[in-house]
Amino acid sequence: MSDISIHWIAAAIFAVALLHTFSAKQFERLSHRYPRHAGLLHLLGEVEVVFGFWAIVLVVVMAVVAGGKEALDYAESRNYTEPLFVFVVMVIAASRPVLRTVMSLVNTIAGIAPIRTELATAWLGLAAVPLLGSLVTEPAAMTIAALLLAPQIFRPHVPEGVKYLALGVLFVNVSIGGTLTSYAAPPVLMVATTWQWDSAFMLSTFGWKAAVAVLLNASIATYVLRGHLHRPSTNRPDLPTEARVPLSVVAVHLGLLAGVVLFAHHPVVFLSLFLMFLGFTQAYERHQSPLILREALLVAFFLAGLVVLGGMQQWWLQPIVSGLAPIALFLGAIGLTAITDNAALTYLGSLIVGISDPSKYMLVAGAVAGGGLTVIANAPNPAGVALLKRGFADETIGAGGLLLGALGPTVVAAAAFLFL
Repeated sequence: MSDISIHWIAAAIFAVALLHTFSAKQFERLSHRYPRHAGLLHLLGEVEVVFGFWAIVLVVVMAVVAGGKEALDYAESRNYTEPLFVFVVMVIAASRPVLRTVMSLVNTIAGIAPIRTELATAWLGLAAVPLLGSLVTEPAAMTIAALLLAPQIFRPHVPEGVKYLALGVLFVNVSIGGTLTSYAAPPVLMVATTWQWDSAFMLSTFGWKAAVAVLLNASIATYVLRGHLHRPSTNRPDLPTEARVPLSVVAVHLGLLAGVVLFAHHPVVFLSLFLMFLGFTQAYERHQSPLILREALLVAFFLAGLVVLGGMQQWWLQPIVSGLAPIALFLGAIGLTAITDNAALTYLGSLIVGISDPSKYMLVAGAVAGGGLTVIANAPNPAGVALLKRGFADETIGAGGLLLGALGPTVVAAAAFLFL
């Protein structure tokens, strides 16, 4: 079978995977209606499973139509560094010493703020932590923010519409909050070396505009949330109040996290550091909470599936990206990001020979502005879904609810990049 036929098959499977993502909540509801098949339906209702499942289908189909060697060669040619890194950084960032340190800092700042403590805590979780992503990377910021906000905002008794607004703000703010540096946001990383964009350029061209949008989005969301917040606890249920974490243990965790971030593009190094982390947590188990290995593995599976499926979509995406004028490219990037992945989109842009500087700006600005519209729009989003879905009805996050919740924050981000 020709390459053209395989590309069409891959595009069709990708479209089915998108439809599956948008209808995942329905599978969860069906699992309650048909208890005999609840296990399978619940599995298909897990958003994090969708792209990994359909990636396996794609490889199997490729093996049937093109041969096992070609299918295996394609699967092995993909770069899985990002899924591996997200897995590692999620687990370390969610560990008790790291999370307790961040929570203590947030609670201290909230306690001296001239507003109600619960409002200050929510605002810091939606604003300061996403901006922190420019230092510790977006996946780490998403993990910390989700665990910080979960007991305060993403609770069963908070109205669904309010939770979806907060979720949309969190996703958009994390997506644009990583643009203050050249290494923290996946869509920026894809072009930074090729286009010679350093952190000083990112801060002066994108970062300050993103910060304005982040602060505005967080302030609006906190105002809407004001009647639904309660005074936050200083501890999560799995963080015992009697167990103080020694500074030496905190220092080791933070040092390992810093090492993983520093070597984010070298899996041999950051996986070695992760093995050291696992050994350390076993040695000092009394200072640890259960690691979020399951959630992190599901997110890595999702992203690896996206890598496999997305690698076959270049044939139709790149002509669209290369054929648009700057403003049309900006709007198109926002829309395409919602159904692909903003890092994949900017990577395709980096392959265009002779792309103009205005087009470069519009492509990246649109890609990060649209990073909160869907689960697949930005690499850290599946991490947020995995950690926050239990606070929603049926313990699933609907694609329509997320889209509506993220529309307003996306408009704010787009306006900041266009008019500031």
